[in-house]
Amino acid sequence: MSHFPATPAFSGFNTPSRIEADILDLAHTGTIPPELDGAFFRVQPDPQFPPRLGDDIAFNGDGMISRFHIHQGRCDFRQRWARTDKWQLEHAAGRALFGAYRNPLTDEESVRGRIRGTANTNAWIHGGRLYALKEDSPALVMNAATLETEGYTSFNGRMTGQTFTAHPKVDPHTGNMLAFGYAASGLCTDDCTFYEITPSGELIRELWFKAPYYCMMHDFAITPDYALFHIVPSIGSWERLRQGLPHFGFDTQLPVYLGVLPRRAGATARDIRWFKRDNCFASHVLNAFQEGTRIHFDTPEARNNMFPFFPDVRGAPFNHQEAQSFLTRWTVDMSADAAQFAGVERLTETAAEFPRIDERFTGLPYRHGWLLEMDLRRPVELRGGSAGGLLMNCLLHKDLASGAEQHWWCGPVSSLQEPCFIPRHRKAAEGDGWIVQICNRLDEHCSDLLLFDALEIAGGPIATVHVPIRLRFGLHGNWADARDIGLA
Repeated sequence: MSHFPATPAFSGFNTPSRIEADILDLAHTGTIPPELDGAFFRVQPDPQFPPRLGDDIAFNGDGMISRFHIHQGRCDFRQRWARTDKWQLEHAAGRALFGAYRNPLTDEESVRGRIRGTANTNAWIHGGRLYALKEDSPALVMNAATLETEGYTSFNGRMTGQTFTAHPKVDPHTGNMLAFGYAASGLCTDDCTFYEITPSGELIRELWFKAPYYCMMHDFAITPDYALFHIVPSIGSWERLRQGLPHFGFDTQLPVYLGVLPRRAGATARDIRWFKRDNCFASHVLNAFQEGTRIHFDTPEARNNMFPFFPDVRGAPFNHQEAQSFLTRWTVDMSADAAQFAGVERLTETAAEFPRIDERFTGLPYRHGWLLEMDLRRPVELRGGSAGGLLMNCLLHKDLASGAEQHWWCGPVSSLQEPCFIPRHRKAAEGDGWIVQICNRLDEHCSDLLLFDALEIAGGPIATVHVPIRLRFGLHGNWADARDIGLA
């Protein structure tokens, strides 16, 4: 009999659900736009078995993919495990075999050397394929139409790095997927790889380079001419793992870097430039773009560590106030000889994370962004149901041209998951479309799928789809048109 620990990561709304399901025509209120024809994919960490060591962090759960197929004014639901090598080995054994988050020293001997990835961070669509992604392992391929797992890919043997980011980008000009891996030659190494993959799944570029130091490189950005890598000191080491400490710890005394790698043909690791600034925390990226010789990189920035489960390396207590992130523009000038940043500008006084754009404008000048807001001024009757325990209770729309903001509050007993933009059609103007996201109903232990008019979020959802099961807090998700994934 499974006994999960009575800790915040495994109890209340975060109790593992472990449900695979098919539900046709979910009940909904409001109007689902009849022209919507496609699917929203998202993933949640959802442990198959109680943790081997008695407790664990939420980020170490097995990946569970949810798909909302929206068509003809209705919504069908399908949910399946991402059946990684880890999932299959543990499923056969009937218990957990792998230990602490990114610490192979805590695994059972029978699985030493096996891929530990959980595919629990992003559900990404490219070239009609569904990739279930976790940044410590290769990309797991799943069938977008059936959600059956096909297995890890090395892109026909051309990928030699061991890891693949959970945050790829698609070049809007070529349609190619751009990605990277860190700890690419092995755990805790400073080796990184940069990849380019065509829509047919052909890896046409793999470039190796070194980071200034080993750290959690969760996201990155692209522009037409560059790939941009931010180095923030959530650091790890084998010494930490041998001591049984969490894989990552935050070091407030290390500088932050932004690496600028030219994307031109023939560029090598020698061509990367590292720009340096003072210490801060930043994880996700909203977007980046070029303006002459200047490159702007927009990211939610916090003064200090945002992840309480990756504690300060010197034992300082977690600072909730300093963990709040604010959308900030980092600027570097490629014409300058100095390695310092050209500017750091806060773009809002609204604390928010999980940023998303209209992905058709990836790497280009853009106007609109949507984020999960953390508004501590609102009434809160229940806590929980969000990554790291942070209160994410509002949807924020930021107009970067006018500076205007819109906010929508989900109420005192709910929390929100990452928004995703859906264009009205392929040639629609930037921001013309809808936002889709999950809302956790913490008191009722169930979930809703919300649809908004993307530029009118203050008016509230235009449709609310009621999911009769509880969806644990997910991390990232994406939309795909039906004709691109075999659902037409």
